This record gives sequence, C-alpha cells and structure tokens, in this order.
Amino acid sequence: MSSPRGLKVVVIGATGNVGTSVVDALARESAVAEIVGVARRPSNPNPAQATFLTADAAHDDMNEIVRGADVVVHLAWLFQPTHRPQVTWTNNVLGAIRVFEAVADESVPALAYASSVAAYSPGPSGATVDESWPTHGWPTAAYPREKAYLERWLDAYETRHPSVRVVRMRPGFIFKRESATSQRRLFLGPLLPRRLVHPDRIPLAPLVDDLRVQVLHTEDAAAAYAAAVVKPVRGAFNLAASPPVDGAFLAQTFGARGVRVAPAIVRSAVAAGWHLHAIPASPGLFETVLQLPLMNCARARAELDWIPRHAPDEVLREFLLGLHDGAGLPTPPLISDTFANRVREFATGVGQRA
Repeated sequence: MSSPRGLKVVVIGATGNVGTSVVDALARESAVAEIVGVARRPSNPNPAQATFLTADAAHDDMNEIVRGADVVVHLAWLFQPTHRPQVTWTNNVLGAIRVFEAVADESVPALAYASSVAAYSPGPSGATVDESWPTHGWPTAAYPREKAYLERWLDAYETRHPSVRVVRMRPGFIFKRESATSQRRLFLGPLLPRRLVHPDRIPLAPLVDDLRVQVLHTEDAAAAYAAAVVKPVRGAFNLAASPPVDGAFLAQTFGARGVRVAPAIVRSAVAAGWHLHAIPASPGLFETVLQLPLMNCARARAELDWIPRHAPDEVLREFLLGLHDGAGLPTPPLISDTFANRVREFATGVGQRA
C-alpha cells in the first residue's frame, strides 16, 4: 500500500544511464514520497534523493527488495560480456523474471519495465510502427533476443496477474553527456581516441543503406518513466525524438562530408574487431540496427503528456562532447574516462567483462 504522503518507488538498475536520470525525475514528482535505488555494485550517487541498496536481481532475494513498494521500475541490464551470452541471459532474462515474480508475490500494484525498439520485428520501409507491431526481435544478437523473450513472458504474466499494472517502455537509442564514457566502453571499446571525437571536428559521415535510428535524451526517457509511475496507464509506449538519424542527418548536423559505405564493409569490420577483442559490440548488433523499424510515438504524447525536450542534433552534440571530455558520474556503470580505466578494459577482456 502507498504511504499517506505518496508513492514508494523501487528502481532496479538505478545507477546506469537511464536509472540515474529516472531517480532524478522521480525526486521532482510530488506524488512520490520514497525512492529506493537498487544496483549490483555499491553506490550512493544522490543520497538526498533516494536510499540505495546493493542487490543482484539474478541471485538475491527480490521479494524483500520490492516488498511495500507501490511501483517497481526495472531497468537493470548487462550488455557485456558479448562473448558469453549465457551470462547476459542469466542477468537480463532470468533476473528480470525473478523481479517480475517478486512484484506479483508481494502484491506490488505496478511494474514499469525497460523494453526497447530492438524488441520489434523488422518494420515496413518508409513507414512508422505503433505499439501493436510484432515484438519478435532479430535473432542474430543477444540483446534483441532477450528483449523479445521478455515481451513474450510478460504477455503471459499479464494474463496470470491482471491486477498488476504493467508498463513496457520501448525507447530508441538513449544518450546523455554523462553516459558517453559508459557507452564508449560498452560498444566502441578502449581504442577510440577521445581527443579526436568532437562535434566540431568530424570530417566524414558514413552513408550506409538502411542505417537510420531514432535517438532520445536520457532526461526525456526518464520523464516518460516518471509519468508512467504517477499516471494510471498500462501497456507499451514507444519513445523517441524526431527526426530519425542517418548519415545524411549527421553530415548536415556536423558539417561533415557524406561518404557512401556498403553495409558489407561495416559488417566485416565489426565482425573482425569483435573476434579480435578490439571492440565489444557484436556483429549481430549491427545487423539488428539495420532491421529496426521507425516508431510512432503518438501514444506516449497522448497518454503520458510526453513531448521530448531535446532534439536529436542536440542529443548527439552533447553525447559527442561527453566522449571528448571523458564524462561520467560517480557510479560504477558511469565511471569517467581515465587512462587507468582504459587499461583495465584491456586487462579484463574487451567485450567480456560482466
């Protein structure tokens, strides 16, 4: 039951890119009285806003963690180790299921889960899809397989537990300045020289057929989660800013010269880098990006009163400046860029660290 003063919200995965901003957004909601942040590794980034607990969703007692909550927001996710998908499956799928079951066991009224555009099946060319589009993912990478599996699992869960208000957020690519180092580490690896990455010094932009994505500022994603916590909504919500980003958009935004690159060249380069442990992103992840549909976000605007405040060019410029500056936050997932941390990336195995 909620406290007389307002809602108790438990945020699992509270110290990463989205989680830190969700805690900030919830702290600004007058309807929220208590926030409990949960992470696998000890952290206390904003003690004035939340109480932080250390727990691993894949192994620890989640019933105790969610007991007494009015809403549980589940964000915890491992992108690495990409060379050991059984590890990410244990954390991402089995860990999420343990959280979902704890929510039902403890009669928590509402659950908000971080799905993704990657859960969607390939979409029609030149058209957007709404939340009714099939969510079977793309089978060549762990990330879309895991997201699609949990979509199917939640379908059955909602039938078994109709009293739980389930919200599934399906955002595009989410960036902020403070996530830049983390995302460089997760997808690009330690060989990217940060001093050469600056929005005013990009000479070339790759023009790759079928490569276009929708992006979103983390603060805007967090605002949608906060709205879903306090509003009596349920179901799936697409989240993205307009317009979509492709090579032509990058060339125009950063004054770069567009250079056409065949998808096969990018595919081969990513595969070689991944197999050599030079980059952490798997070849299947690039294939996934080529298959992503463009999302229609009308439902979020109508039911969450949600309008993204940051345009894609602003989001990307802020992110690139964050890469250049080695930006981060004082949490284990978002630690800032240093020479010692890059050495540690090599020492623990690029694409293998859990």
